[in-house]
Amino acid sequence: MINLKWIGSPREISFDLKGMSDKLKNTSIPCYVVKDLSGRTGITNTGTIQSEGKGLFLEAIVPAFTAEDFGDTSFKADYSLKYAYKGGAMANGIASTDMVIALGKKQMIGSFGAAGMIPSRVQEAIATIQKALPTQAYACNLIHSPIEKALEEGAVNLYIEHGVKVVEASAYMNLSEQIVKYRAVGLSLDADGEIVIGNKVIGKVSRKEVALRFMSPAPIQFLDKLLAAGKITQQQYELAQKVPMADDITVEADSGGHTDNRPLVVLFPIILQLRDEIQKKYNYKKQIRVGAAGGIGTPASALAAFSMGAAYIVTGSINQACVESGTSDNVKELLSKVASTDVTMAPASDMFELGVELQVLKRGTLFGARAKKLYEVYTRYEGIDDIPAEERLKLETKTFKMPLEKVWEGCVSFFEERDPEQIEKAQGNPKRKMALIFRWYLGLSSNWANAGDPDRVMDYQIWCGPAMGAFNEWTKDSYLSEATNRKVAEVAIHLLEGAAYLHRINTIKDQGVNLPLELLHLNIE
Repeated sequence: MINLKWIGSPREISFDLKGMSDKLKNTSIPCYVVKDLSGRTGITNTGTIQSEGKGLFLEAIVPAFTAEDFGDTSFKADYSLKYAYKGGAMANGIASTDMVIALGKKQMIGSFGAAGMIPSRVQEAIATIQKALPTQAYACNLIHSPIEKALEEGAVNLYIEHGVKVVEASAYMNLSEQIVKYRAVGLSLDADGEIVIGNKVIGKVSRKEVALRFMSPAPIQFLDKLLAAGKITQQQYELAQKVPMADDITVEADSGGHTDNRPLVVLFPIILQLRDEIQKKYNYKKQIRVGAAGGIGTPASALAAFSMGAAYIVTGSINQACVESGTSDNVKELLSKVASTDVTMAPASDMFELGVELQVLKRGTLFGARAKKLYEVYTRYEGIDDIPAEERLKLETKTFKMPLEKVWEGCVSFFEERDPEQIEKAQGNPKRKMALIFRWYLGLSSNWANAGDPDRVMDYQIWCGPAMGAFNEWTKDSYLSEATNRKVAEVAIHLLEGAAYLHRINTIKDQGVNLPLELLHLNIE
């Protein structure tokens, strides 16, 4: 700030730590760092700047920049949001209706964790959310189900029937006919001949090849099938070839649940560059936006994501420990004490046969180790009758706590109501039967955690990423250290306001000013 002078009332300058902190926190107005005649550095939010004449030396100036200023303006406009912040879907209703509603009322967007839930329960949740958020945005999760295709089809039909206008598509490796159907049936033309996208898709990806599929128009082979079956109109068939499959792409890095554990700083720039290449190729009317998820649990990580160019940020693990979460109080309390290293990878129930893994909590539970053992047994033997007696006994007594044939009876009852085709495929196929039996444990383990089953504590499957530990470290000396005080919208505001504060601090440091260490982080109040 060579030759710049600050002009104003000396009474408006704070030289003490508390006063300077208060000035820095007021991110809605500019901040000036000045040096008085005795050489003291102070901070003020008032005054004017001039290049000559009398006045105090100006060390740094920071324009107004608030939590509302982060992110892509079109993202906020399209979803009628105040903040570029999204609460990610966590299956089995962990991302609950209460969570979605709480975020929606604060003009953020939440995604209901519909995966793994029966249609009647999802339908009930949609009605609850729509009643509470008549004008605010919300999303529902649409999870790829290559093993149980009827589930994905049922979810899409439900969303179309009940007017769910935004889905968060997760765990996709390839696109499916069902997600193409959801996208296509929402397409129309307005009075000016412009394409109207009625059904928005937020695609969650962790691989470039999957991002490419969501950024491209719908695959023609699926459109041909849908048109031939009368599920879309000729106009929708044609319009679907002119728009991308997703409006927004969430780059999912090292997150809880389904993840490739990729570092955000590596993955995000790759996907962002791909987006730019795709835009040049197709010249879409509206450019696809790219958001960031995975590992975001502190203001510093939120700011880092926005600094890389994220249109919005998505949180997951940290929301699971909030009061609105659909999991049990036991799990919330456990999550509030974990460190960033207390996570591990384990086989996923929905894609068990494919060897797909997800990230779970390892502290306080044996689920990870037991689930990995089941996959090891599955790959080694062709059926439960081939499992050595001693090894089978261990599984029945320690993991399943009942004979495997008894478990199979439960599988038959479950799938006869949910998806009878699964039982038909297992008839005469011992390997398939074994997979369904093992998936019984993998599937119920998350339900035991959500219900807080006291007899199954060691079998709790708790989806969790390292961001949970980072959040705990950040909040350890504040009221948010207690799980009972964590409210999802408050957590979001603290993250964003903390990021805005850090942005202000970094801007001052970039101008060569060293502030006291006590001012470098925004304390939670």
